[in-house]
This record gives sequence, C-alpha cells and structure tokens, in this order.
Amino acid sequence: MPGRPGVVLYAAPATAQRDPVSETDTATSELAAPLVETASPPRSRSVRPLRRLWPFLARYPGALLGALAALIASSAATLAIPPAIRRVIDLGFSAANAGFVDRYFLALMGVAAVLALATAGRYYAVTWLGERVVADLRRAVYRRVLSLSPAFFETTRTAEVLSRLTTDTTLIQALVGATASVALRNLFLLVGGLSMLVLTSPRLTGFVLLLMVVVVLPIVGFGRVVRRLSRETQDRIADIGAVAGESLDGIRVVQAYTQEASERARFAAVVERSFAVSISRTRARTLLTFVVIFFIFAGVVGILWIGANHVLAGDMTGGVLGQFVLYAVITASSAGQLSEVWGEVQRAAGATERLLELREARPEGATPASPIALPRPARGALRFEAVGFHYPARPDRSALDGFSLDIAPGETVALVGPSGAGKTTVFQLLLHFYNLGAGHILFDGVDIAQADPQELRARIGVVPQETVIFSTDAMENIRFGRSEATDDQVREAARLAHADEFLARLPDGYRTYLGEKGVRLSGGQRQRIAIARAILKNPPVLLLDEATSALDAESERLVQEALAQASRGRTTLVIAHRLATVLRADRIVVMEHGRIVATGRHDELVRQGGLYARLAALQLAGADGAGPRAAPERAVAVAP
Repeated sequence: MPGRPGVVLYAAPATAQRDPVSETDTATSELAAPLVETASPPRSRSVRPLRRLWPFLARYPGALLGALAALIASSAATLAIPPAIRRVIDLGFSAANAGFVDRYFLALMGVAAVLALATAGRYYAVTWLGERVVADLRRAVYRRVLSLSPAFFETTRTAEVLSRLTTDTTLIQALVGATASVALRNLFLLVGGLSMLVLTSPRLTGFVLLLMVVVVLPIVGFGRVVRRLSRETQDRIADIGAVAGESLDGIRVVQAYTQEASERARFAAVVERSFAVSISRTRARTLLTFVVIFFIFAGVVGILWIGANHVLAGDMTGGVLGQFVLYAVITASSAGQLSEVWGEVQRAAGATERLLELREARPEGATPASPIALPRPARGALRFEAVGFHYPARPDRSALDGFSLDIAPGETVALVGPSGAGKTTVFQLLLHFYNLGAGHILFDGVDIAQADPQELRARIGVVPQETVIFSTDAMENIRFGRSEATDDQVREAARLAHADEFLARLPDGYRTYLGEKGVRLSGGQRQRIAIARAILKNPPVLLLDEATSALDAESERLVQEALAQASRGRTTLVIAHRLATVLRADRIVVMEHGRIVATGRHDELVRQGGLYARLAALQLAGADGAGPRAAPERAVAVAP
C-alpha cells in the first residue's frame, strides 16, 4: 500500500494576504500567517504553538479571571498549612499553651474549607472553559476545512482531517480543562514553596535547590522525546481510521473479491505500528516518572536527616523543621507533578500545531480582498481565454492547454472526447475549485479569479456523475440545492426530475431515511435526486457531468425531457458520451489532451471525419449490435 501522505502545508511569508473570516472568527484571524497547500509542514520543537490558543481563551475573560482567582486562593490555602503546623508543634503541646491547640486546629479547618471551595470553583471554571474553547476551535477549523479546495484533499486524507477534529481537540480540551490548571497550581506552589523555604531555613534551601535541578533535567530531556512520540502516536491513530474507513466504505467490493483476510492483515499491521509507537512513548514517560519520584523522595529523606541533626544541635526547633519539611514536600511534589503534566502539555502542543495547520491552511480559489460583484441579473455568458492548468497531484501533465471557448447566454454546449481529455477539468475550473495556471475564465464579463467564489457558485447548478447522498431523508437531500425551498417546491423539482414516482413509494415518502451515502437507493434513483437538486436551485448556468449515465433507457428518456425543459433560458454545459444528449446540444466541442480539436453540430462533425466521427461510429456500432455494447462507454468516457 502507498505510504501515508503528509499534510501539505507551510508557513506563508509575512506579507501574505490573510483570508477574510466571518464575524465569529475574528479572534482566529489574529493567529499566525495563513498556510498554503504545499509540501513538508514545519515541526515546532517547543510548546510555543499553545500560545496560538490565546485568541480562543481571550473570548471568555470572566471564566479566565474566575479560574485564576480560585487557583490563587487554593494555592495560598495550601501554603498556609505549614506555618500553622509549626505553631502547633512549637507552642501547642504543653499545658501552659493548651489553648493554642483549639485555635490552630479551628484555623486549619477554615483553611481546609477555603481550599475545598477554591478547588471546586477552579475545577468548574477550567472545565467549562476547556469545553467552550474546544467547541469554538472545532467550529473554526471545520469552517476552514469546508473552504479548502479539492487540491488539498488530493494530498490529505479525510481520516487525517477527522482525527484532528476529534482526537487532537480532545487533547486540547484536556489541556485547557485540567492540565493547564494543574500545571499553574503546581507552578504557584513551587514558587511559593521555594520562597517560604528560603524564609524558613536558607541553609537547608540549598539542598532543595540542588534537588530541583536533578528533577528538572530529566523533564527537559525526556519531554522532547515524549512530544515527538506523542505526535507520531496521533499520526498512527489517523492511519487506523484511514484504513478502517477505506475498508468499510468499500465493504461490498472487499467481500465480492474475498479480500477480508488481506484487509484484516492490513488493519492489524497498522494497529501494531500504532501500538509500538504508543509503547515507546509509555516507556519514555515511565522512565521519566521513575527518575523524578526517586530523586524527590531521596531528597526529602536527605533533608530530614540533615534537619534532624540541626534540631539535635539546637540550631532550629522541631516546629521549624516540620514547617520546612512540609514546604519541601510541597515544592518537590509540585516539581514532580509538573513533570507529569509536562508530557501532557507536550502532547497538547503537538495537537494544537496539527489542528491549527488546518485552521490556517490557505485554500485555492480563496475570496479576493476586494471581490468584484457579478452583474445582476445573471446572464450566464461564459468565456475561456487560453486557459492552461495542471493538477497539483500531476504537475508534469497538462490537464488543459490553451483552452479557449465562448459560450453565449442560454446556449447548450456538449463536451465530448476520450477519457483524460480535460472535460471535467473545465467544470472544476469554472467552479473555481483550483487556481488557473494560465489564462482567464470570465463569467458575465467578470474574471472569476476576482469574484467571490460563493457568489459565483450560487449561480451554477451541478449534476455530478457520482451522486453524493447525505445521511438524512429524501426531502432534505433535495433541499440541499436550495435550503430555503418549501416542501412543495422540493416535490415539484422531484417531479420534473422524475424522482417523485419512486420517492412516493418509499415507506415514509419524502421523509424516508436514505441510508449512509444513499445505500437504500439504486444508482439511477440517486442520480435523479441529484438532478432534482439542480432543478430546485434554478441557476443561470447548469453543468451536467454524465447526468444520465446511471439511468436505464426509459428513465433516461424521461430525465432527458426534464433536463431539456430545465435547460431552457439558461446556459448549459454537458459532458456526454451518448448521442441522445449530444444531438440536443446547440454546439459540440470535441476535446483531446486538454485542447479543443473540433467544434460544430453533430452532422457537421461527422462529415468532417476525425475524432468525433470515430467516436460516433463506435457508439452507433454498439447501439446497432455490430460491436460490443461497452465500446461507446470506452470511446467517449468522462475525463477524471
């Protein structure tokens, strides 16, 4: 199997123009410069990617301040316990000072109450904040993913994107909702504990600082290893989803070719690779935990031994030693917990880097800074001027080369030619899914590169060869063409597409759930739903990519009549290989190797001979039974 393609992003120059964002996305526009779709994304070697989460956090200052206040209160309460213990030890255990016992233990109960209340408040505030930030982040990233061009998905798997939207955001939620709070709390305790250690016994503090150095060094060294392995773990998890998704999406093909065993073996190999990387990460964290805990407790025992000798020598009281030991324990345990959460912070940094790569990806065909408005009302005049184009995944092969074509408003033009001629590429470029390599495309006299892609696409209806059916009912699948359409308008579009007759027979009619990817429908039924969508949209330009290829002869006749009626008064481009479609066109454009080799009507092109005459002859031979029925399918196939 081919290796997993990397996510193809790199940081744009500082002068690169930023993509416009919606009003709900203002904060995210302040992140790092947008990324463009190309090779080898950069790998950050620190936790600096976490700083790019700040615009999401800054939206909720109340929750931030509340969490910070609770954090300070709980840390202060913790640091207040050792002095109380010192007073109890030094002054409370004698008959003369018996009253101290009641007051100090009552004070300790008050400290415990403050600590409990502050900890509970902190937990609620940071948990709410984590959930809210992740929800906003998912929405922002998904908004950007929907705007990315097909070129992005030629090199990035859908499973990789889904992994980032789910697994990676879960890591960020854990960071914001728990890990960051624990880290800050232990940082406060570490700083406060060290300060109190110096005030309590400067002499013993030197030993504690030496202990801190011994603890911190493994954190820094192992932290880098853990972060690298954590990111690799996320990549391997994405591999698992990709392999499983491919097999399940094509389960009928897998079973038809009896490839269950090979697919199980392929999935098992990916799972084992993921397991191996996870175990490597676990080993690194295990060794880190052992080193930190051993040195912490060895250091505490050493400090107790030194302090006990000072008490015996009369250099300090038992209460001072008790206070110092408690602060030493607080400080050392804080350092130990910081080492624990540091691995989680590293993982979250890697997840943030991966997720924001998607958020900052710069789509091809992005909206210009000052888009030119398309004329109203739309006429549907199209002009291709010396268009040249290479697909990003095939840079060495020209999909279109010097393609020039004028299409008048209301004209029906059929594009024919062998597979790979560039017919579907014409549709892709007209929809501005890709940036042109050369030339211009004009829609009603406006260069589409200077227009808003949303406004452009709103004026174009598409019936693709491979129909996409969403996991909802038939009514909503057709309404996808125009979301504000009424139920009656949906039914009328279905009637014109000759879909009403089979939809009405479904168990719940138009409200029948069609299954994942329309699995409950036949190919012809799915295609008629796609035609109904386009009719419902009622656009000035209609693109038909083999719109009747999956229909039987009777359904094709009915749909051809519906499409002929729907095409009246609008510009129509048809990719076709059947003569029934070609004969209806005002003009036929014959394409080969990305170029136009002939234009005209059917009779003219047949008389001229050449490519079109050969294609027509092959199809007629198949229709008359003089040749194989599959011949016309091969002869005038759809370009990829």
